[in-house]
Amino acid sequence: MHTATGIQSLAWLLIAVPAASALVLLTVGKRGDKWAHLLGALVPVVAFVYSVFLFFSVKGETNRHVEKNYFSWVPVAGFHVDFGILADPLALVFVLLITGVGSLIHIYAVGYMAHDPGRRRFFGYFNLFIAAMLLLVLSNSYLALYVGWEGVGVASYLLISYYFTRNSAATAGNKAFFANRVGDVGLSIAIMLMFTYTGSTAFDQVLGANYSKGAATAIALMLLLGACGKSGQFPLQTWLPDAMEGPTPVSALIHAATMVTAGVYLIARSAPIFNLAPAAQTVVTILGAITLLYGCIAGCGQDDLKKVLANSTISQIGYMFLAVGLGKGVYAIGIIHLVGHGFFKAALFLSAGSVMHAMNDRIDMRRFGGLARIMPLTFVTFLCGYLAIIGFPGATGFWTKDKIIEAAFDKGGTSGYVLGFVALAGAGITAFYMTRALVMTFFGKRRWEDDVHPHEAPTSMTAPMLVLGLLALVGGYLLIFQGRVQHWLTPSVGEPIEAGAHTINPTVLSILTLVVIALGVAGGFVAFRTVPVTQPVGVSPITTLARRNLFADSFNEAVLMRPGQWLTRALVYFDNRGVDGAVTGMAAGLGGGSSRLRRVQSGFVRSYALSMLGGTVAIVAVLLAVRFQ
Repeated sequence: MHTATGIQSLAWLLIAVPAASALVLLTVGKRGDKWAHLLGALVPVVAFVYSVFLFFSVKGETNRHVEKNYFSWVPVAGFHVDFGILADPLALVFVLLITGVGSLIHIYAVGYMAHDPGRRRFFGYFNLFIAAMLLLVLSNSYLALYVGWEGVGVASYLLISYYFTRNSAATAGNKAFFANRVGDVGLSIAIMLMFTYTGSTAFDQVLGANYSKGAATAIALMLLLGACGKSGQFPLQTWLPDAMEGPTPVSALIHAATMVTAGVYLIARSAPIFNLAPAAQTVVTILGAITLLYGCIAGCGQDDLKKVLANSTISQIGYMFLAVGLGKGVYAIGIIHLVGHGFFKAALFLSAGSVMHAMNDRIDMRRFGGLARIMPLTFVTFLCGYLAIIGFPGATGFWTKDKIIEAAFDKGGTSGYVLGFVALAGAGITAFYMTRALVMTFFGKRRWEDDVHPHEAPTSMTAPMLVLGLLALVGGYLLIFQGRVQHWLTPSVGEPIEAGAHTINPTVLSILTLVVIALGVAGGFVAFRTVPVTQPVGVSPITTLARRNLFADSFNEAVLMRPGQWLTRALVYFDNRGVDGAVTGMAAGLGGGSSRLRRVQSGFVRSYALSMLGGTVAIVAVLLAVRFQ
């Protein structure tokens, strides 16, 4: 490990500058309305420039592992935590993604939010997210990571419910908040277990400890719970489609390119623990496979373009979980797909935002059609993202997602075939529902209302879109080229897979994958040659299942929410009738008894004399009775 010096020692500015900018934007008031958006967009650009210099600085180090503690954060007896940064290959990949893609989306947001009266508040929340996400990936301890983890959760909540006057947005924000809290409990328990076993939360001590298999499994499963909440994986995935209530730049940055990939980062960062817990790794692959298919099937039944892309995000992160769950040698492949996904999913979301911007905020694909000629730049960008996500030869997904399918088959045994065929089927379904979205939005007859006049977006929006579209096409090749990124990540996640025996010959598997993708594309074009403006009724059970998101909300309501409500009501009843009943009953008994006893003390002498006489007579009568017995 190398102690940060020179430019490396200033890495704390990556967190401090956007945090300070957020503070300024959220407190300056209306005086900042004319320039706040410019400051908000400039901050991630500056951060990206510094990140590039930091990258090359660390690249020149022997072990590519730079760390620096800045101050003692929690100095108490038996528990000491320093606040510091860790700039290693894994962290720097995320830093470049967050600041690079984040800069393009911030610039896009300048045009997208141009007429929004709360634009200053929006950019304040956006910068707050950037600061929290950078804290998450640059921290050198799990405790500091947890602060960033909660920070991105807060920023996400604020941005999802940005249009808080809409009931749907407020509800979506709450849903995301509660789902993430479930996951956060898992992460907090994992950190407690780490401290119990190691006496520390610092990465170097926690990840270097020699755990028993049981301890490693317990910690890994709790980490997985946290990852599922943040990354929208089964069974905590239902919040992600509803999160599209926020402005489209939010969907592009937070819920596609960065925040929802934090769970993948957490598992990759904790690779030494997961390597000691094969059972936990198996659970990761199973959840990844389930979520992969869930997102694909649900994406087939949505008419809201952004929700189609949200479900595709769920599915693609399922691929990433599948990869990191496969363990040693495959972690890097999952991270590479994560970066590629950041390129093409941001391009798709920004294109969807451009369409929404041109269609008077309408997002129903049944009311689109024929936009390719009217919005050529938006169409080209969407097409680039489309080619990348379906795995068209040469595009990003072809290089990154196909590697995951190959690694799944190479796991070997029955589980390897099951996971491989699930990943392969997901590629075909992805091609189908993304073709459906492409055709319904850009091809066919024009189906919009008379008050809609679609037009191309301004340059501030189209320029970042085109850059991301280009990255969606060539980014995958750059990431895979000569295995450089895989070897770059070696100090953080271990050695990459070396060429060797394969379950299925890679060339044969690539051809098979392309055939499956071609069938999905053909099915999408044939099935949606004509598009009715209203959603057809009397459809197949599978279509109904897709429209209802596989009844995942109903499942969570029945399994999680209702029992929770019943337990709460039972506890409230016990509290009211049991705890409070005992206290209030005792108070009532004492009060009633004292009020009745008070009547004996009337204050009249004649009453006291009569009582004394009665008592005397009673005593005499008792004595006489005893005497003459």
